[in-house]
Amino acid sequence: MRRLSTVIGGPVGKHALIGRARFLTPLRVVLVIAVAIMALGWLGKAACIQQYPGGPDGAQTIDWRDGRQYVALCYSDTVPLYGVHRLNQLAFPYKTALEQEAADGSITTRYMEYPVLTGLYQFAAAAIGSVWSEGARAGLLPGALPVVVYFNVSAVGLALAWLVTVWATALLAGRRIWDAALVAISPLVIVHLFTNFDAIATAFAATALLAWSRKKPMLAGVLLGLGTAAKLYPLFILGAFLVLAIRSATLRSWLQAVATTAATWLAINLPIAMLYPNGWNEFFRLNRERGMDPDSIYNVIRTFTGWQGFDGPLLPGESPSILNLVSLLLFLLVCAGVGYIALTAPRRPRVAQLCFLLVAGFLLTNKVWSPQYSLWLVPLAVLALPHIRILLAWMAVDALVWAPRMMYYHGISNKGLPEQWFTATVVVRDLAVLALCALIIRQIYRPQEDLVRQHGVDDPVGGVITGKPDAPPRWLPKWLHPRGHQSRQRQPELRP
Repeated sequence: MRRLSTVIGGPVGKHALIGRARFLTPLRVVLVIAVAIMALGWLGKAACIQQYPGGPDGAQTIDWRDGRQYVALCYSDTVPLYGVHRLNQLAFPYKTALEQEAADGSITTRYMEYPVLTGLYQFAAAAIGSVWSEGARAGLLPGALPVVVYFNVSAVGLALAWLVTVWATALLAGRRIWDAALVAISPLVIVHLFTNFDAIATAFAATALLAWSRKKPMLAGVLLGLGTAAKLYPLFILGAFLVLAIRSATLRSWLQAVATTAATWLAINLPIAMLYPNGWNEFFRLNRERGMDPDSIYNVIRTFTGWQGFDGPLLPGESPSILNLVSLLLFLLVCAGVGYIALTAPRRPRVAQLCFLLVAGFLLTNKVWSPQYSLWLVPLAVLALPHIRILLAWMAVDALVWAPRMMYYHGISNKGLPEQWFTATVVVRDLAVLALCALIIRQIYRPQEDLVRQHGVDDPVGGVITGKPDAPPRWLPKWLHPRGHQSRQRQPELRP
């Protein structure tokens, strides 16, 4: 990235004053690159919002004939969810019940299955789209099918959220601001930014890390609470803060972050839970009852061995209780392993390194890995392991999984691919993520190989932890103390 940056001015120098240039600052260049890549992402989904006169009496409708959404690799959850959740009728999520017919002919009642903040985002996008459509009918605005307007409104909001993610990552990178260009040009952005609504959570997670780096733990907690109200994964960042706070005797800041995270999450969720308890619980019910996802390691094993899963064949609505327990225990083992590494490494690990290990561990052990979840890893990987060729190779592999996935969904009868072709690429992706984890662990134990820590830099994301001495509490067993640790000896002063 340093070599590429010479085209537009080169790496940031030791005495550079960031933000003083009138126009082409590194941050603005990175944001412009992000906009260009997101435009490619929108064009990739555009084939799925084409219209044709296939409705009643020749009315215009979305052209998904002959599995176009799979053949054109343009599928997005946004389009079908618009009608499924009656957003086209401006039905309020969590209040409106949806009746669905199961495979055995029974009728089940469903609600919006997303966390509260993501569900409210969809409702807000539908409301804005409705206003736009009214303006189009009045001849004041260009018109399209309501679902197309809704998709575009949602896409604008998601693009803004990803720009916030890029912006926060650039600031977190410190002097290595060009590393954020990897977030901007990621192939995963082209494929998955508009597949679902995960950019909302990445924006809150990235800004929470930025607040923590600026020594504002309470603000970081508010942002983590908002992120957890959109997706679960921002909550894992608190785990990274915890083990580093234990090692540096800064638990007070961690407790402040935890308190504001809980308060913010409750402030968003409690009103919906009290008004519409069944709708609010739908997210938790679905995650409890759903089986192994096509992208999960458990399904990969099933496809190649014929294994029927820990629970065997399940009836409709029956929870895979053993699978749930196994995936939870495996993730807890991951957390314990990351905690052990963080506490015993000869030098305190960086926040981003631990965050990546925790989130990657969750995805690898969880029973669900929806394709857009890979976006969670992009900013964390760039901050944890800023090696351009390694990261671009992983991102390309992960993005390419989309093609066999779509052709598998298209079905063999429609000249699609067998499931094993798809799950084989999942194995390659998982191995790539494991390789990133191994490299990060290697650099934790060999900090002299860490590019971020060159020239005396400690941790740009460390916040209140940066520059603190290693001060393990007395109650911590000796085998969990840093290797070569000298009791409460202050580390050399390092630049954040």
